Amino acid sequence: MALLAGCGSNGSSDTATQAANASTDSGKYSGQTLHFYNPGEYIGEDVISNFEKKFGCRVLMDNFDSNESMYIKVANGDKYDVIVPSDYMIERLMQEDLLQPLDLSKITCFDKLDKTVLANMEFDAEHKYAVPYFWGSVGIVYDTTKVDEADLEAEGYGIFKNQKYKGDIYLYDSERDSLMMALKYLGYSMNTNDEAELNEAYEFLLEVVNTMEPEIVTDEIIDNMAQGRKALGLLYSGDAAYVLSENENMGFYMPETGTNLWIDAMVIPKNAQNVELAHEWINYISSYEAALDNSVTVGYTSPNVEVFEELSGEGGEYEGISAYVPSRENENDEVFHYDEKARKIIAELWSKIKIAASNV
Repeated sequence: MALLAGCGSNGSSDTATQAANASTDSGKYSGQTLHFYNPGEYIGEDVISNFEKKFGCRVLMDNFDSNESMYIKVANGDKYDVIVPSDYMIERLMQEDLLQPLDLSKITCFDKLDKTVLANMEFDAEHKYAVPYFWGSVGIVYDTTKVDEADLEAEGYGIFKNQKYKGDIYLYDSERDSLMMALKYLGYSMNTNDEAELNEAYEFLLEVVNTMEPEIVTDEIIDNMAQGRKALGLLYSGDAAYVLSENENMGFYMPETGTNLWIDAMVIPKNAQNVELAHEWINYISSYEAALDNSVTVGYTSPNVEVFEELSGEGGEYEGISAYVPSRENENDEVFHYDEKARKIIAELWSKIKIAASNV
């Protein structure tokens, strides 16, 4: 992953090189358009404009609110040059032959990327289709003035059933991660397709809904937790990093029973119209300049090692913010895989949970 020339550096010599090459790059792609499909609010402030200036092209970005809504458009033949799905969805797109392999001779900055992230890309272990965009984990954001940390350590995800926090918790409206939380508490793999295990996870969540008065929310949880409106919430690490940076009373905890390690990555759909420019985009996003802008703006963890070390290190934007450093050596942590049987069961169970919540 890198710029084809002068990738991933903030040195003055690279800046000069990029400037010298700008006219060539600009001329090569002058008048061309890149169609980019990305989750909402998931890009740096100047990434698109800087890319357009460098390559003389235009970037048209559409946004999606879930992997599933993205899948529908791609499966129906909508044309994009680069899309950014999550791990399990990339696996599905690969299985259904909706992606084209990368030209690895044009992807030259894998050595700039975190080896832990690359090793966790089990869905594309040979890195033929995907280049990491952001990565992270899922954990519990908690108000240290309200929550006893001993409860977290003793109960893990079970704290969502602790009556001390009744009416003071958020559940995230994500069927996969809500079931993940329950499965990990019960000691099961979050990739199970065993109906008995999934039903146990359903019963766990049903008990939470019936006894704890949770609010099931989506992105509003970020600002609400930053303002300390609840004691506990399930949150993605990047959003948690923002919450912790805004409110010094907030903490982030990943239970020892395991959690979801996720990777969102850039891939090229099979029907992409501008494959050459797509490779340039992937390389540019992986460079120091773009990765830094992305991570500072969005708050999620960069796979670019130099950016990660700068932002998490002394004097960095996220120094001391535990959620920005989501990796740990815990054999119970997993990356989601795509399983059609499990997908259908999980969707049905989550629908029943939400119906139950609306009737409480």
